[in-house]
Amino acid sequence: MSPRDVVYAAGAVVWREIDAKVHVLVIHRSAHKDVSLPKGKVDPGETLPRTAVREIREETGIKVSLGVPLGISKYRLPNNRQKEVHYWAAEATPKAIAKSTFIPNGEVAALEWLPIAAARLVLSYDQDRDILAAFAELVNRGVRSTFSIIVLRHATAINPSKWKGTDASRPLTDKGSLQAEKLARTVPSWRPKRIITSNAVRCRKTVVPLAKRLDREVKTTAALSQDSFHAGAEGLRKTIGKIVRRRKSVVVCSHGPVIPEILREIALATGTLTSHLPPSASALETASFAVVHLSTTRPSAGVLGVEVFDTP
Repeated sequence: MSPRDVVYAAGAVVWREIDAKVHVLVIHRSAHKDVSLPKGKVDPGETLPRTAVREIREETGIKVSLGVPLGISKYRLPNNRQKEVHYWAAEATPKAIAKSTFIPNGEVAALEWLPIAAARLVLSYDQDRDILAAFAELVNRGVRSTFSIIVLRHATAINPSKWKGTDASRPLTDKGSLQAEKLARTVPSWRPKRIITSNAVRCRKTVVPLAKRLDREVKTTAALSQDSFHAGAEGLRKTIGKIVRRRKSVVVCSHGPVIPEILREIALATGTLTSHLPPSASALETASFAVVHLSTTRPSAGVLGVEVFDTP
C-alpha cells in the first residue's frame, strides 16, 4: 500500500490520578456522536509526536508531554483508505489541568475522566479499547509516571576529509542546520527538562534551536564526546548514572560511535538486558534520536520502551 493511501493520525491515553486511582480522559464528539480517545490527523510537514501533543491541546485544552508508546490502530475509512493512528500514554498534571482552555465546541461536546474499566465500557470503538488495554497493562505493572532519555545523534556536519581543523571543531552543513531546526519542533513533545551535549561543535550547534524553543540552558561535557570515547575515558558512566537518578526527561546529544555505549550504560543503570534494546537505537543516522522510557518511581524496573525517529 502506498503511503499516499494511508491517513496518518496521532493521539494519547491522557491520564491522571483521582483519589489515588488512575482515571483516563475520553472525549464525547459532537459531529460523530461517539466517545473516543483524543487524537487527530497529521498536518503537512508535521511529525507524529508533534501531532499527538497538538491535537490533545486542541481537543481538550490540556498541554501534555508524551510518555510510553502504546501502539498503532489501523482500520479502514468509509472511502476505503486506511487510517493509521499512533498512540502514547500522556500524564495530565494538576497544573496542566488547571490551565486547560477547553470549552464545548462543534467538535468536542464534553470531556469525561473515568476509571479504566468504566472508560472501556463507554468507548465506541474496538481499536480504542485495544489501546486502552495496552495502557491498563502498564498500570497493572505499577507503571504510571515516566521520564524519557532522548539520545540524539548530532545533525549532518562537514565531511572530515573537507575540514582542515580538529574533528571536534567541525561545523554543521546547511542541511545540518535545517535538521537542527526540525528537531526543535519534534523533541519538545517529550518536554525534556535538561539538555546535555558533547563539547564538539557539531553537537553544540545541533541543540541550539532546541534550547531556544524550550528556554533551557545547555550543559556541555567532554564525557559525551567522541574524543573521550576513543581515549577510553570513564566519565560516561557517571553522566548516565546522574541522569537516571534525577528521573527527569533529558536530551543527550552525542556521536555515532558513542551512542551504543550510552544505551548500554542506560541498560546497566536500570537493570535492563541489552538484548532488549532495539538495534536501530544504536545505529542512529545523523539527526536521528532514540527515546528511552523509564519509570519515575522505579527506574530500576528497566526500560519500558524505546522509539527511534529520523530527521530528513
